[in-house]
Amino acid sequence: MTHPIDFQTQLKASVELIKSRFDKPLDIALVLGSGLGAYADRLENPTVIPYGEIPHFHPSAVEGHAGNLVLGDLKDADGKTLKVGCLQGRFHYYEGHEMAAVTFPIRVLAALGAKTLLVTNAAGGVNATYKPGTLMLISDHLNLTGQNPLRGANAVGIDGKPLGARFSDMTHAYDQTLRQHLKTIAQAEGIVLEEGIYAGLSGPSYETPAEIRMLRTLGADAVGMSTVAEVIVARHMGMRVAGVSCITNAGAGITGEALSHAEVTETAERVKADFTRLLHGFLTKGFLATMPHD
Repeated sequence: MTHPIDFQTQLKASVELIKSRFDKPLDIALVLGSGLGAYADRLENPTVIPYGEIPHFHPSAVEGHAGNLVLGDLKDADGKTLKVGCLQGRFHYYEGHEMAAVTFPIRVLAALGAKTLLVTNAAGGVNATYKPGTLMLISDHLNLTGQNPLRGANAVGIDGKPLGARFSDMTHAYDQTLRQHLKTIAQAEGIVLEEGIYAGLSGPSYETPAEIRMLRTLGADAVGMSTVAEVIVARHMGMRVAGVSCITNAGAGITGEALSHAEVTETAERVKADFTRLLHGFLTKGFLATMPHD
C-alpha cells in the first residue's frame, strides 16, 4: 500500500520531469499494448522518454512493449492539433509490481491534462466465433485479478486533494460516446469491429480450458492480463475511457493448440495496419467533437 503523502511526492517528481521536456497539456492518452506500439510513430514533433528515465516508472520487461512515453502532435481532418501522450507498452501486475505502480502512468497522464484514455491490449478469444486478428471494442469488463488499484488510502494529487471519490462508480466504465465514435470509424474504414466484454486476470500463466469455459459462462468474450486496473484508476479520476482488444489467439481448449507469446506478437503484427487505421481515424476524424464542453 502506498501512503498518500508518498504518492503525492512521486506524482510531482514524474510530472516535473516530463514537463521539463514536453510542457503542453495533453488532449488524450493512449496505452498501446503488446505489439501495438508502432502507432506512436505517427506523432509529429515527438518527445520520446524511456520509462527508465521517468521517476517511479518501471522499465517494460515484456516482448512487444517498447517501454517509452511518446508525446507529440497529431493534426485532425479540420487542421486542429491534438496533443497526444502514448504509453508504448505497459508494466504488469504479474511482473511483481503492485497495482498502484502498474496504474501510476495513468495517474501521470491525467496530471498532464489528459481527460480521455484509449486503452489497447492483446487478448485471448473466449468467444469461440472470434478468430485471431479480430478487433474487439470493449463494452465492459470483469475484474478477476483479485486486486483493486484503489485499495488503501484514497490517492492524493499534487495539489493535496483526493484524485477521485473514495467509492468510484463503474456503471459507465467505457464511454458510450467514444464507443459509438469507434464504431463509426470502423464502418467508414471497412474494418470489422466486434464488441464484447473483457475479463482481466492476473497472469502470467495462460488460462486452462476449464477457466475459459468458466469465463464464457460469466459472459466474457476476451481475456487478458492488463487494462482493468488502468480503467478503474482512469474512471476514479473522471477520465473518459474507450478500449480495443486485438484477439491474438483462441483461448485454451478452443483449438487444442498450445498457447505462446510468440503467437500474440505475430498476430498483433499481422493486424497492425487495420489497428493503426482505426486508431488514426478515431483521433483525426471527429474526436474533438466527442469532448464535453465546459
